[in-house]
Amino acid sequence: MLFFFTIIILFYSCIYLKQFPYYCSSEMRLLSLFLLKDLSFLAIPFSLYYLPLKMAFKNKCISSKVSNFAINGENRVNSPSGSCNIAQMCLLDLPDLVLECILERLPPDGLCSMSSVCSSMRERCVSDHLWKKHMKQKWGKVIGPAAYREWQWHIVCKNESSFFNQAKEKGLLNYLANLFPVSLVRLGCNNDGSNSMAMKTKNYPPVDSVMSWYLALESGKFWFPAQVYNRENGHVGFILSCYDAELCYELKTDTFQARYPPHGRRAVPIETGVTWDRVRSAPIDTSPYDLHTSDCLNELRPGDHIEIQWRRNKEFPYGWWYGIVGHLESCDGNETYCLCPESDMVALEFNQYAPGSRWRRTIISRKYHKEEGNEADGFYAGIRKLHGGGEISTWKHLFPAAVLE
Repeated sequence: MLFFFTIIILFYSCIYLKQFPYYCSSEMRLLSLFLLKDLSFLAIPFSLYYLPLKMAFKNKCISSKVSNFAINGENRVNSPSGSCNIAQMCLLDLPDLVLECILERLPPDGLCSMSSVCSSMRERCVSDHLWKKHMKQKWGKVIGPAAYREWQWHIVCKNESSFFNQAKEKGLLNYLANLFPVSLVRLGCNNDGSNSMAMKTKNYPPVDSVMSWYLALESGKFWFPAQVYNRENGHVGFILSCYDAELCYELKTDTFQARYPPHGRRAVPIETGVTWDRVRSAPIDTSPYDLHTSDCLNELRPGDHIEIQWRRNKEFPYGWWYGIVGHLESCDGNETYCLCPESDMVALEFNQYAPGSRWRRTIISRKYHKEEGNEADGFYAGIRKLHGGGEISTWKHLFPAAVLE
Protein backbone atom coordinates (compact mmCIF):
# COMPACT_ATOMS: atom_id res chain seq x y z
CA MET A 1 0.00 0.00 0.00
CA LEU A 2 2.73 2.44 0.99
CA PHE A 3 4.85 1.47 -2.01
CA PHE A 4 1.89 2.02 -4.30
CA PHE A 5 1.26 5.47 -2.79
CA THR A 6 4.90 6.39 -3.37
CA ILE A 7 4.80 5.33 -7.03
CA ILE A 8 1.70 7.47 -7.58
CA ILE A 9 3.37 10.54 -6.08
CA LEU A 10 6.49 10.04 -8.21
CA PHE A 11 4.44 9.49 -11.35
CA TYR A 12 2.25 12.56 -10.98
CA SER A 13 5.13 14.75 -9.91
CA CYS A 14 6.88 13.92 -13.20
CA ILE A 15 3.77 14.69 -15.28
CA TYR A 16 2.50 17.83 -13.55
CA LEU A 17 5.73 19.25 -12.20
CA LYS A 18 5.75 22.13 -14.65
CA GLN A 19 2.23 23.14 -13.68
CA PHE A 20 3.24 24.00 -10.11
CA PRO A 21 4.86 27.28 -9.12
CA TYR A 22 8.60 27.19 -8.73
CA TYR A 23 8.47 26.77 -4.94
CA CYS A 24 5.91 23.95 -5.19
CA SER A 25 7.86 22.00 -7.81
CA SER A 26 10.92 21.86 -5.60
CA GLU A 27 8.78 20.69 -2.69
CA MET A 28 7.30 17.88 -4.81
CA ARG A 29 10.81 16.57 -5.38
CA LEU A 30 11.47 16.74 -1.65
CA LEU A 31 8.25 14.84 -1.00
CA SER A 32 9.40 11.91 -3.10
CA LEU A 33 12.74 11.77 -1.35
CA PHE A 34 11.13 11.84 2.09
CA LEU A 35 8.77 9.00 1.18
CA LEU A 36 11.62 6.85 -0.11
CA LYS A 37 13.52 7.61 3.06
CA ASP A 38 10.55 6.55 5.17
CA LEU A 39 10.31 3.21 3.31
CA SER A 40 13.84 2.40 4.44
CA PHE A 41 12.90 3.60 7.89
CA LEU A 42 10.17 0.97 8.16
CA ALA A 43 12.61 -1.77 7.29
CA ILE A 44 14.91 -0.90 10.20
CA PRO A 45 14.03 -1.93 13.73
CA PHE A 46 13.03 0.94 15.97
CA SER A 47 15.93 0.49 18.38
CA LEU A 48 18.54 0.46 15.62
CA TYR A 49 17.11 3.62 14.10
CA TYR A 50 17.66 5.61 17.30
CA LEU A 51 21.10 4.12 17.98
CA PRO A 52 22.96 6.72 15.86
CA LEU A 53 21.04 9.48 17.65
CA LYS A 54 22.20 8.15 21.02
CA MET A 55 25.77 7.95 19.78
CA ALA A 56 25.58 11.49 18.44
CA PHE A 57 24.23 12.75 21.75
CA LYS A 58 27.03 10.99 23.61
CA ASN A 59 29.67 12.51 21.36
CA LYS A 60 28.09 15.91 21.80
CA CYS A 61 28.34 15.65 25.57
CA ILE A 62 31.96 14.63 25.30
CA SER A 63 32.70 17.57 23.05
CA SER A 64 31.10 19.93 25.57
CA LYS A 65 33.90 19.39 28.06
CA VAL A 66 35.82 22.59 28.49
CA SER A 67 39.58 22.43 28.82
CA ASN A 68 39.65 25.24 31.39
CA PHE A 69 37.84 23.01 33.83
CA ALA A 70 39.54 19.74 32.99
CA ILE A 71 42.67 18.30 34.55
CA ASN A 72 45.64 18.24 32.19
CA GLY A 73 45.48 15.18 30.00
CA GLU A 74 49.12 14.39 30.70
CA ASN A 75 48.41 14.04 34.42
CA ARG A 76 47.15 10.54 35.03
CA VAL A 77 45.67 9.03 38.16
CA ASN A 78 45.63 5.41 39.21
CA SER A 79 42.27 3.70 39.32
CA PRO A 80 41.47 1.11 42.03
CA SER A 81 42.27 -1.62 39.53
CA GLY A 82 45.75 -0.22 38.99
CA SER A 83 45.16 1.09 35.43
CA CYS A 84 45.80 4.71 34.42
CA ASN A 85 42.90 6.92 33.22
CA ILE A 86 42.69 10.56 32.20
CA ALA A 87 40.81 12.50 34.88
CA GLN A 88 38.44 15.04 33.35
CA MET A 89 35.56 17.10 34.63
CA CYS A 90 32.63 18.22 32.48
CA LEU A 91 31.63 21.84 32.99
CA LEU A 92 27.98 20.86 33.32
CA ASP A 93 28.91 18.57 36.24
CA LEU A 94 29.64 21.61 38.39
CA PRO A 95 27.01 22.72 40.93
CA ASP A 96 24.52 25.23 39.55
CA LEU A 97 25.67 27.99 41.90
CA VAL A 98 29.32 27.57 40.89
CA LEU A 99 28.42 27.49 37.21
CA GLU A 100 26.30 30.64 37.54
CA CYS A 101 29.17 32.45 39.27
CA ILE A 102 31.48 31.51 36.41
CA LEU A 103 29.04 32.70 33.75
CA GLU A 104 28.37 35.97 35.57
CA ARG A 105 32.08 36.81 35.32
CA LEU A 106 32.35 36.16 31.60
CA PRO A 107 32.40 39.12 29.19
CA PRO A 108 29.80 39.28 26.38
CA ASP A 109 32.05 37.55 23.84
CA GLY A 110 32.76 34.80 26.38
CA LEU A 111 29.03 34.19 26.88
CA CYS A 112 28.55 34.02 23.11
CA SER A 113 31.31 31.42 22.84
CA MET A 114 29.97 29.34 25.72
CA SER A 115 26.45 29.40 24.25
CA SER A 116 27.70 27.36 21.28
CA VAL A 117 29.03 24.50 23.44
CA CYS A 118 25.75 22.62 23.80
CA SER A 119 22.02 23.21 24.11
CA SER A 120 22.07 23.13 27.91
CA MET A 121 24.83 25.72 28.08
CA ARG A 122 23.07 27.82 25.47
CA GLU A 123 19.94 28.05 27.63
CA ARG A 124 22.05 29.39 30.47
CA CYS A 125 24.17 31.80 28.44
CA VAL A 126 21.25 33.55 26.71
CA SER A 127 19.48 34.18 30.02
CA ASP A 128 18.35 37.78 30.49
CA HIS A 129 19.75 38.15 34.00
CA LEU A 130 23.29 37.57 32.66
CA TRP A 131 22.95 40.14 29.87
CA LYS A 132 21.16 42.87 31.84
CA LYS A 133 24.41 43.61 33.66
CA HIS A 134 26.35 43.98 30.40
CA MET A 135 23.56 46.07 28.90
CA LYS A 136 23.60 48.45 31.85
CA GLN A 137 27.40 48.72 31.97
CA LYS A 138 27.89 49.58 28.31
CA TRP A 139 24.60 51.03 27.09
CA GLY A 140 22.89 52.29 30.25
CA LYS A 141 23.87 55.96 29.73
CA VAL A 142 22.66 56.14 26.12
CA ILE A 143 19.59 53.90 26.21
CA GLY A 144 16.34 55.30 27.55
CA PRO A 145 12.58 54.62 27.42
CA ALA A 146 12.34 55.86 23.83
CA ALA A 147 15.05 53.42 22.72
CA TYR A 148 13.28 50.58 24.53
CA ARG A 149 10.00 51.37 22.74
CA GLU A 150 11.85 51.43 19.43
CA TRP A 151 13.31 48.01 20.21
CA GLN A 152 9.86 46.61 21.07
CA TRP A 153 8.55 47.89 17.76
CA HIS A 154 11.56 46.33 16.04
CA ILE A 155 10.67 42.97 17.64
CA VAL A 156 7.07 43.20 16.43
CA CYS A 157 8.18 43.95 12.86
CA LYS A 158 10.74 41.15 12.93
CA ASN A 159 8.20 38.63 14.23
CA GLU A 160 5.74 39.59 11.51
CA SER A 161 8.44 39.24 8.86
CA SER A 162 9.44 35.84 10.28
CA PHE A 163 5.80 34.72 10.24
CA PHE A 164 5.36 35.50 6.55
CA ASN A 165 8.70 33.91 5.67
CA GLN A 166 7.71 30.70 7.45
CA ALA A 167 4.35 30.67 5.69
CA LYS A 168 6.07 30.99 2.32
CA GLU A 169 8.65 28.32 3.20
CA LYS A 170 6.09 25.76 4.27
CA GLY A 171 3.99 26.03 1.10
CA LEU A 172 2.75 22.81 -0.43
CA LEU A 173 4.69 20.56 1.92
CA ASN A 174 2.85 21.93 4.92
CA TYR A 175 -0.45 21.49 3.11
CA LEU A 176 0.28 17.83 2.37
CA ALA A 177 1.43 17.29 5.95
CA ASN A 178 -2.00 18.42 7.13
CA LEU A 179 -3.73 16.36 4.45
CA PHE A 180 -1.82 13.17 5.38
CA PRO A 181 -1.05 13.51 9.12
CA VAL A 182 1.05 10.39 9.37
CA SER A 183 4.59 9.96 10.61
CA LEU A 184 5.80 9.00 7.14
CA VAL A 185 5.12 12.44 5.68
CA ARG A 186 7.41 14.50 7.87
CA LEU A 187 7.94 16.94 5.00
CA GLY A 188 10.74 19.09 6.27
CA CYS A 189 9.84 18.74 9.93
CA ASN A 190 12.07 17.41 12.66
CA ASN A 191 11.28 14.58 15.04
CA ASP A 192 9.92 17.06 17.57
CA GLY A 193 7.61 18.67 15.01
CA SER A 194 9.59 21.87 14.53
CA ASN A 195 9.96 23.18 11.00
CA SER A 196 13.12 23.91 9.08
CA MET A 197 12.96 27.62 9.81
CA ALA A 198 13.19 26.87 13.51
CA MET A 199 16.20 24.65 12.84
CA LYS A 200 17.89 27.46 10.95
CA THR A 201 17.41 29.88 13.85
CA LYS A 202 18.03 27.47 16.73
CA ASN A 203 21.52 28.85 17.27
CA TYR A 204 20.27 32.40 17.57
CA PRO A 205 19.04 33.90 20.87
CA PRO A 206 15.31 34.68 21.17
CA VAL A 207 14.49 37.87 19.33
CA ASP A 208 12.95 39.42 22.44
CA SER A 209 15.88 38.59 24.72
CA VAL A 210 18.29 41.10 26.24
CA MET A 211 21.11 39.28 24.46
CA SER A 212 19.50 39.97 21.08
CA TRP A 213 19.13 43.63 21.95
CA TYR A 214 22.75 43.85 23.07
CA LEU A 215 24.04 42.16 19.91
CA ALA A 216 21.82 44.34 17.70
CA LEU A 217 23.29 47.46 19.31
CA GLU A 218 26.84 46.12 19.16
CA SER A 219 26.60 45.18 15.49
CA GLY A 220 25.22 48.57 14.47
CA LYS A 221 22.12 47.04 12.89
CA PHE A 222 19.73 48.81 15.26
CA TRP A 223 19.18 52.58 15.15
CA PHE A 224 17.95 53.97 18.46
CA PRO A 225 16.81 57.42 19.61
CA ALA A 226 19.09 59.38 21.92
CA GLN A 227 20.52 62.90 22.25
CA VAL A 228 23.85 64.36 21.10
CA TYR A 229 25.74 67.24 22.69
CA ASN A 230 27.18 69.95 20.38
CA ARG A 231 25.72 68.39 17.25
CA GLU A 232 27.32 68.44 13.80
CA ASN A 233 30.90 68.18 15.04
CA GLY A 234 30.59 71.10 17.44
CA HIS A 235 29.18 73.57 14.91
CA VAL A 236 29.36 77.06 16.39
CA GLY A 237 25.59 77.39 16.11
CA PHE A 238 25.03 74.42 18.45
CA ILE A 239 27.60 74.98 21.22
CA LEU A 240 26.25 73.90 24.64
CA SER A 241 23.12 72.34 23.18
CA CYS A 242 21.79 68.80 23.06
CA TYR A 243 19.56 67.60 20.20
CA ASP A 244 17.57 64.47 19.52
CA ALA A 245 18.94 62.07 16.94
CA GLU A 246 18.87 58.47 15.76
CA LEU A 247 22.14 56.69 16.42
CA CYS A 248 23.84 53.45 15.47
CA TYR A 249 27.10 52.12 16.89
CA GLU A 250 30.25 51.59 14.83
CA LEU A 251 32.29 48.84 16.44
CA LYS A 252 35.52 49.47 14.52
CA THR A 253 35.83 53.07 15.67
CA ASP A 254 33.92 52.75 18.97
CA THR A 255 31.86 55.78 17.96
CA PHE A 256 28.34 56.51 16.73
CA GLN A 257 26.71 57.67 13.55
CA ALA A 258 23.91 60.20 14.12
CA ARG A 259 20.94 61.20 11.96
CA TYR A 260 19.22 64.42 13.06
CA PRO A 261 15.60 65.43 12.39
CA PRO A 262 15.25 67.62 9.32
CA HIS A 263 15.33 71.39 9.83
CA GLY A 264 12.71 72.79 7.50
CA ARG A 265 13.71 72.10 3.91
CA ARG A 266 17.28 71.14 4.76
CA ALA A 267 18.43 67.62 4.03
CA VAL A 268 18.69 65.24 6.98
CA PRO A 269 22.05 66.03 8.64
CA ILE A 270 24.25 62.99 9.24
CA GLU A 271 27.26 63.03 11.53
CA THR A 272 29.89 60.33 11.99
CA GLY A 273 32.49 59.81 14.68
CA VAL A 274 30.25 60.87 17.58
CA THR A 275 32.08 59.89 20.76
CA TRP A 276 30.50 58.36 23.86
CA ASP A 277 30.91 61.52 25.97
CA ARG A 278 28.65 63.42 23.56
CA VAL A 279 25.73 60.98 23.77
CA ARG A 280 23.04 60.64 26.42
CA SER A 281 19.57 59.17 26.75
CA ALA A 282 16.77 61.72 26.72
CA PRO A 283 16.22 62.88 30.33
CA ILE A 284 12.59 63.70 29.51
CA ASP A 285 10.49 61.33 27.46
CA THR A 286 8.96 63.84 25.07
CA SER A 287 9.01 64.56 21.36
CA PRO A 288 11.52 67.19 20.16
CA TYR A 289 8.55 69.00 18.57
CA ASP A 290 6.46 69.16 21.77
CA LEU A 291 6.59 71.82 24.45
CA HIS A 292 7.82 70.45 27.79
CA THR A 293 5.59 71.36 30.72
CA SER A 294 7.87 73.13 33.21
CA ASP A 295 7.25 72.14 36.82
CA CYS A 296 10.29 73.81 38.41
CA LEU A 297 9.66 77.50 37.74
CA ASN A 298 8.74 78.36 41.33
CA GLU A 299 11.94 76.70 42.58
CA LEU A 300 14.38 78.62 40.41
CA ARG A 301 16.92 80.76 42.24
CA PRO A 302 19.96 82.70 40.99
CA GLY A 303 22.84 80.30 40.44
CA ASP A 304 20.67 77.31 39.55
CA HIS A 305 21.68 75.32 36.47
CA ILE A 306 18.96 74.71 33.90
CA GLU A 307 18.26 73.37 30.43
CA ILE A 308 15.73 75.16 28.24
CA GLN A 309 14.08 74.18 24.99
CA TRP A 310 14.95 76.47 22.08
CA ARG A 311 14.41 76.35 18.34
CA ARG A 312 15.24 78.71 15.52
CA ASN A 313 11.72 78.81 14.08
CA LYS A 314 8.45 76.92 14.21
CA GLU A 315 9.54 74.36 11.61
CA PHE A 316 12.58 73.22 13.59
CA PRO A 317 12.63 70.68 16.44
CA TYR A 318 13.57 71.83 19.93
CA GLY A 319 17.04 71.39 21.33
CA TRP A 320 18.03 71.56 24.98
CA TRP A 321 20.37 74.46 25.80
CA TYR A 322 22.43 74.91 28.94
CA GLY A 323 22.04 78.06 31.00
CA ILE A 324 22.20 79.54 34.52
CA VAL A 325 19.57 81.49 36.46
CA GLY A 326 20.83 85.06 36.88
CA HIS A 327 19.77 88.16 38.78
CA LEU A 328 17.22 90.62 37.49
CA GLU A 329 18.33 94.08 36.44
CA SER A 330 16.65 95.55 39.52
CA CYS A 331 18.87 93.40 41.77
CA ASP A 332 22.48 94.28 42.60
CA GLY A 333 23.44 90.63 43.05
CA ASN A 334 23.83 90.82 46.80
CA GLU A 335 22.54 87.52 48.15
CA THR A 336 21.54 89.12 51.47
CA TYR A 337 19.12 91.55 49.86
CA CYS A 338 18.25 89.58 46.71
CA LEU A 339 14.51 89.49 45.98
CA CYS A 340 14.77 87.65 42.66
CA PRO A 341 13.22 84.39 44.01
CA GLU A 342 10.07 86.34 44.93
CA SER A 343 9.67 87.95 41.53
CA ASP A 344 7.29 86.67 38.85
CA MET A 345 10.08 87.01 36.28
CA VAL A 346 13.21 84.90 35.95
CA ALA A 347 16.45 85.90 34.22
CA LEU A 348 18.27 83.18 32.27
CA GLU A 349 21.88 83.64 31.19
CA PHE A 350 23.89 81.79 28.55
CA ASN A 351 27.46 82.62 29.39
CA GLN A 352 28.98 80.96 26.35
CA TYR A 353 27.99 84.14 24.48
CA ALA A 354 29.76 87.46 24.90
CA PRO A 355 28.15 90.22 27.00
CA GLY A 356 25.87 92.32 24.81
CA SER A 357 25.02 89.41 22.48
CA ARG A 358 21.31 88.96 21.84
CA TRP A 359 21.74 85.31 22.84
CA ARG A 360 23.36 86.12 26.17
CA ARG A 361 20.25 86.76 28.28
CA THR A 362 16.47 86.34 28.25
CA ILE A 363 13.59 86.92 30.68
CA ILE A 364 10.70 84.49 31.21
CA SER A 365 7.57 84.46 33.36
CA ARG A 366 7.13 82.03 36.24
CA LYS A 367 3.32 81.99 36.17
CA TYR A 368 2.48 82.27 32.50
CA HIS A 369 5.42 80.59 30.87
CA LYS A 370 4.86 79.21 27.40
CA GLU A 371 6.74 79.30 24.13
CA GLU A 372 8.07 82.84 23.78
CA GLY A 373 10.21 84.49 21.14
CA ASN A 374 10.28 85.59 17.52
CA GLU A 375 11.79 84.64 14.18
CA ALA A 376 14.85 86.82 14.83
CA ASP A 377 15.88 85.53 18.25
CA GLY A 378 14.27 82.10 18.18
CA PHE A 379 11.67 80.58 20.49
CA TYR A 380 12.24 79.61 24.14
CA ALA A 381 10.03 76.90 25.63
CA GLY A 382 10.11 74.33 28.46
CA ILE A 383 12.65 74.41 31.29
CA ARG A 384 14.10 71.66 33.45
CA LYS A 385 16.25 72.28 36.53
CA LEU A 386 19.47 70.29 36.82
CA HIS A 387 19.88 68.57 40.17
CA GLY A 388 22.60 65.97 39.61
CA GLY A 389 26.24 66.91 39.65
CA GLY A 390 26.90 64.55 36.73
CA GLU A 391 24.81 66.56 34.27
CA ILE A 392 26.29 69.87 35.40
CA SER A 393 29.85 68.56 35.14
CA THR A 394 29.14 67.31 31.62
CA TRP A 395 28.02 70.77 30.52
CA LYS A 396 31.03 72.39 32.15
CA HIS A 397 33.32 69.94 30.35
CA LEU A 398 31.76 71.00 27.04
CA PHE A 399 32.04 74.72 27.80
CA PRO A 400 33.98 76.49 25.01
CA ALA A 401 37.44 77.89 25.70
CA ALA A 402 36.46 81.26 24.22
CA VAL A 403 33.14 83.10 24.36
CA LEU A 404 31.01 83.23 21.23
CA GLU A 405 30.01 86.45 19.54
